Amino acid sequence: MREQRKGRSIAMSAEERDGFLAEERMCRVGSVDVDGSPHVSPLWFVWDGEALWLNSIVKSQRWVNLARNARVSIVVDAGNDFSELRGVEMTGSVEVVGEVPRTPAPDPTVALPEQLFGDKYAGGTFYSDGRHAWLRVVPDKIVSWDFRKRPLRSGG
Repeated sequence: MREQRKGRSIAMSAEERDGFLAEERMCRVGSVDVDGSPHVSPLWFVWDGEALWLNSIVKSQRWVNLARNARVSIVVDAGNDFSELRGVEMTGSVEVVGEVPRTPAPDPTVALPEQLFGDKYAGGTFYSDGRHAWLRVVPDKIVSWDFRKRPLRSGG
């Protein structure tokens, strides 16, 4: 994975990044339409420490775009005031893991993301609805920022 070159003074450590991605609930997934237009959609996600897992509706525009072109850009961010903004941006390629669409049958290849997803969003239990499937993104680049690390400036 490529290292972050700019903004290192406000970059999150690996531990801070992992904690942030475990805590935040929504990411924005950027893909490309057939005509080359960008398409961005919000989605729940889980992070396993190495890969970001997306549970996507298989008939969505996002799924169609990523089936055609697996390259993806994802942003997770938080904060309201400038001094509290923080986030993670990653790029990579998606890989379909497990059956499409996902059924309730046990599948060890998606056991970890389903446990993480159930814990994060559904009170400890993952429910398959027959409309979603799993996409795994191993980032080739991650950039992070945490403006709370910026030194306070005085004067005016």
